[in-house]
Amino acid sequence: MLFFKISAFFFSYFSVTAIYVIFMPKILQMVGYSTMQIGIVFALAPLMRFLMPFLFLKYIELTKKVFHIALLVVSFGAALFYFTIENFYFFMIPNMLIGAAAGLILPYIETYAMEHLGKKRFGRSRLFGSIGFMVLGIVLARELESYTVGLNYYMFFVVLTLVFGLSITYKNNDFKKKKKSEIEEKFELKKVAYLWFSLFFMQISFGAFYNFFTIYETQRGISLEVVSYLWAFGVICEILFFYFQAPLLKLDLLKILKFSVFLTIIRWFLLFLFPESLTVSFITQSFHAISFALHHTVAISFLYSIYQNRQLAAQFYYGFSFGLGGFIGALLAGYFYGDYLYLYASIMALFSLIALFKVMPIKA
Repeated sequence: MLFFKISAFFFSYFSVTAIYVIFMPKILQMVGYSTMQIGIVFALAPLMRFLMPFLFLKYIELTKKVFHIALLVVSFGAALFYFTIENFYFFMIPNMLIGAAAGLILPYIETYAMEHLGKKRFGRSRLFGSIGFMVLGIVLARELESYTVGLNYYMFFVVLTLVFGLSITYKNNDFKKKKKSEIEEKFELKKVAYLWFSLFFMQISFGAFYNFFTIYETQRGISLEVVSYLWAFGVICEILFFYFQAPLLKLDLLKILKFSVFLTIIRWFLLFLFPESLTVSFITQSFHAISFALHHTVAISFLYSIYQNRQLAAQFYYGFSFGLGGFIGALLAGYFYGDYLYLYASIMALFSLIALFKVMPIKA
């Protein structure tokens, strides 16, 4: 039953993510936003995600109550989308609320899932998130006739995320407050500073993909429906890796991280060299299995081998990578948008790889 609840949560949460990542840029373009405005909007949520862990480092603890509040805040922010989307400045408010709250939700459940399901079952549960991402990518591409359709889908899956998030945690003794002795470790980012730099630059490179891949491809003659198939194909490859990746997690995690970042450099560079090639786009999407799925699980596993306070490690992982890296990545992608977008992205991934060569190996 626990496996089902966690899998359903991942399905709902990443269905929301699919709508936001794949279709929100196109929705905002429908409304009349410029590429720079889209970049700014997509920079707000990652910025809030980056700032939140610092509050929890000194002033707040991520408890079940805080998690429930975060779920409600995301639901409230989704409702505000309906009333603010036509005004660029007002639309910033719900994006900031959702960014701050969403940065707490996934680390809380993901840490619990990793601890209670184990690495093998965690990967298989997490793949339902990929399935949700893929299904919504295909379905909404055919249904997106107006921006309100996209908002309705978004709201529906936000509510589902709320329901399953509550079902996992409500009256669950596993979520009782930990004693201070269990979390006394002083959390130091400088402990593996170059690893944090690598995670940061990796997500800067993904800013070009998450925020502008749909627009980039459709402006080069590929239909929105075919672009949705590209997203879906990448997720299928991701699902396969989540299912079979467990044996790889027993190997040298640092070497696997280096390999995944190296492949990401190649991925972006191919998109730069062959911007109008549908074949190359499909090939680069297959790399998503390594550059996202494998990199994500290995990064979390590596951090868990370093830090005792795993919830805080997960928060900072999302804060530094998807947060600060996503914030800078969205702004720079909006600025660099054009023919050289993915050349810039490949250079950012190269910085990520260079930083990893400064990280000392640590046994998982």
